[in-house]
Amino acid sequence: MAPLLAFRIGGAVLLGIVSAVAFATILAVVAGLTLAASASFAHDVYANVIKRGAAEPRREIRVARLTAIVVGVLSILGGIAANGQNVAFLVSLALALAASANLSTILYTLFWRRFNTTGTLWSIYGGLGSCLILIIFSPVMSGHTTSIFPDVDFAWFPLGNPGLVSIPFSFLCGFFGTVFSKAEPENSARAAEMEVRAIAGLGTKS
Repeated sequence: MAPLLAFRIGGAVLLGIVSAVAFATILAVVAGLTLAASASFAHDVYANVIKRGAAEPRREIRVARLTAIVVGVLSILGGIAANGQNVAFLVSLALALAASANLSTILYTLFWRRFNTTGTLWSIYGGLGSCLILIIFSPVMSGHTTSIFPDVDFAWFPLGNPGLVSIPFSFLCGFFGTVFSKAEPENSARAAEMEVRAIAGLGTKS
């Protein structure tokens, strides 16, 4: 009775509106992530690392466009490979990747004055790399009936979500990268100023 009543009073129209809003939201998120990835690679990697700040603007824009195409193709292939997987579990893997790469850097930057650029790079690359490796060799990829490749078994990591290991490992990488770095620690006066600004909100525009 309830489905029939919903259909009579416009349930199909409401379902169409909700579906359209959900599709538009997902499309906006995917487009934003693609633009962010392409712009970051073109500006940070190509212009500042490969060309060492001497990249032409046209070449940088071309690299950003090619990066967007590559990211789109890889995303499509990944979506095809992960077809039928639990979406909530895939989201948890994405959050584990983000936390492995960023959480230690954010906390060290806020609460450890000695933390420097070398520690930042170690924590980001160490956490992200370890998380990716553990995902590849976990039951998510192989060795289980619900794996992406259920017919093969190259899994040696027992956990489905590697965040329990990769996040603490990123903290260790950041710590050792800072301790063994030859770079000078940040100026204490500047660190104190930034701490006051972060806590009190000084310098922000209302």
